[in-house]
Amino acid sequence: MRIGILTGGGDCPGLNAVIRAVVRAGISEYGDEVVGFRDGWRGVLDGDVVTLDVAATRGLLPRGGTVLGTSRTNPYAVDGGPERILACLDRLGIDALIPVGGEDTLGVANRLAAAGVRCVGVPKTIDNDLDATDYTFGFDTAVGVASEAIDRLHTTGDSHHRALVVEVMGRHAGWIALHAGMSGGATVVLVPERPFDVDAVVKHCQHRFDSGFSPIVVVSEGAVPADGHLTTATGQKDAFGHERLGGIGEALARVIEERTGRESRAVVLGHVQRGGTPTPFDRVLATRFGLAAVRAVHEGASGVMVALRGTDIVQVPLAEAIAQLKLVPLERYAEAEVFFG
Repeated sequence: MRIGILTGGGDCPGLNAVIRAVVRAGISEYGDEVVGFRDGWRGVLDGDVVTLDVAATRGLLPRGGTVLGTSRTNPYAVDGGPERILACLDRLGIDALIPVGGEDTLGVANRLAAAGVRCVGVPKTIDNDLDATDYTFGFDTAVGVASEAIDRLHTTGDSHHRALVVEVMGRHAGWIALHAGMSGGATVVLVPERPFDVDAVVKHCQHRFDSGFSPIVVVSEGAVPADGHLTTATGQKDAFGHERLGGIGEALARVIEERTGRESRAVVLGHVQRGGTPTPFDRVLATRFGLAAVRAVHEGASGVMVALRGTDIVQVPLAEAIAQLKLVPLERYAEAEVFFG
């Protein structure tokens, strides 16, 4: 078979491990030819491909990012986009497509599968918010980066007797904030699923100061106050209609400083969470996803995504995978609340 692979949406650690696994399994076990489309769906629209062989994927396992490049291109927002994709796949003789991405990338894959393209998706998002899989690769690495940052901020915060607000990624789901905040001993954790009370946040911070230590507030970029007075949207949107967020950390730091009289600083981890070498967990998970995707293709599957359920890799319908986001349950948030203040 001739298999095409692409990586779309935000980059994250572990993408190269998926590429490596698809190439190794496809060539070594099935005698396939594998080509990579550059820059996500943009490469499929333009027919921009590179041949991938075993030699081309050596050394990729510990490497962050994606050697294929990525973009947030939405073919269904381009005039004649779907027709261009179908024509490209036909011209290049692609028998099956393995798109690696989150809800937007896999949403395109689902529509193409309905149009007759054999697609087997691989879940990728550092936010860990795809509902059909227990974990996505990249999440563990992002949490590790954020946790280490919180550890470092504790010492500098205590030294200067200042509050530190750590803004982490998480547009709709607060998994990174929850895990990093709990592992780093944050004073307060704020997630998009639970609008927060600014007065309560200030109270927790003051209690921490009164105990002789400095507070650490961990906040998801998509978290919002219950009164709606802190505006953090920039007004810019990507090709899938998502509004660019930013600024909740700075806004909170200003409020905390004004109300406690203590110096407060915001630290936005941003794309630091996406970069760098993947953790062993993410390398193994990404590798298993890649192997499972190739097997699924050769089993004749289409319109499915490989997913982690417990310790097993299974296949789930793409439609199910993108139907809803996996949000932080209130009972999980309640576990973190025990340690607030």
